[in-house]
Amino acid sequence: MNSNLFFLALCQGLFLTNNVTFIAINGLVGLSLAPVGWMATLPVMGYVVGGALSTGLVAKSQAKWGRRVSFQLGLLVGLLSAILCAYAAHTHNFELLVMATMVAGYYSANGQLYRFAAAELAEASFREKAVSWVMAGGLIGAILGPNLASQSKGWFETPFMGAYVALTAVAVLGMVLMHFVKFPPLVEKVEGSSEGRPLSEIMKQPVFIVSAAAAALSFGVMNLLMAATPLAMQVCGFPFSDAALVLEWHVIGMFAPGFFTGHLIKKFGVLQIMVVFTGSTTLAMTAWRPEEKDRGQAAINFCVFATMAITSFASGALVTTQGWTWLNYGSVVPVALTAFALMWLVWVRKNQTAT
Repeated sequence: MNSNLFFLALCQGLFLTNNVTFIAINGLVGLSLAPVGWMATLPVMGYVVGGALSTGLVAKSQAKWGRRVSFQLGLLVGLLSAILCAYAAHTHNFELLVMATMVAGYYSANGQLYRFAAAELAEASFREKAVSWVMAGGLIGAILGPNLASQSKGWFETPFMGAYVALTAVAVLGMVLMHFVKFPPLVEKVEGSSEGRPLSEIMKQPVFIVSAAAAALSFGVMNLLMAATPLAMQVCGFPFSDAALVLEWHVIGMFAPGFFTGHLIKKFGVLQIMVVFTGSTTLAMTAWRPEEKDRGQAAINFCVFATMAITSFASGALVTTQGWTWLNYGSVVPVALTAFALMWLVWVRKNQTAT
């Protein structure tokens, strides 16, 4: 752990604070403003759709201006979108709320790259641990996000407007912390130098397919359950403070393993750890060369956001029409698909070794 990783881990925590707060309140605000109940999670869906649409723009900004400028731009968009969300809640404008969360997706597309940037801030032998430590910074968001949403709920007459206002301060703090992260200098491209393989060739690799599937499906099932939790608990008569506590422990369970998964990956291998914990980020980084990283990372994140967009919509539709039980049955499917993908990659690698 060095100072750069420390500040980036804090930024990761603030990014997760934004994400968890959005998940905690957007469905409830959407339910109060939407014309029909099944549209309640459209603001949650808007956030990830905006992220999917922004992956290409973010990749270009990273390649042109470097990590820090691109990340700061994302935080600025996060600040402006939080102000727009607060105004939408105040004016009871459902369409504006959905549009504002789509704009916020640009910040999300940037934040999803923090974990990849972590590998560039440490020596090669420490790469797995660096990624894990920055991911573990999400614990800040696990604790701060739900409590921020709960405590700021009644700041204004309009419920949850205060949470959006609080997120503006989170974005400003993120911009300050990001200023202290010293990323490797942007390498100027020499005229005539190789830009790497085409994206289609990168995406055909089994290692890319499995890492993208594992990342997309794991984020997807997480989002399926998290987006519906506040709605389901409200229907069951629980206060929002209880829903916030459940989300807090859910996210703690997501990111607490980051303190030791890096060590376990180095000891046992990434595929073995992916069976029980996380590891798709480490696996994905073996799918591209340094000059291909912006395209490869953008493609991975597009897969993640596209899957989360589907599960965001499905969570609202399932919990309001079929109930919590069937929602949980549905979450088993992506878990099983991830397991099959890992077994397929093991089989492919054994065949390659044999030949």
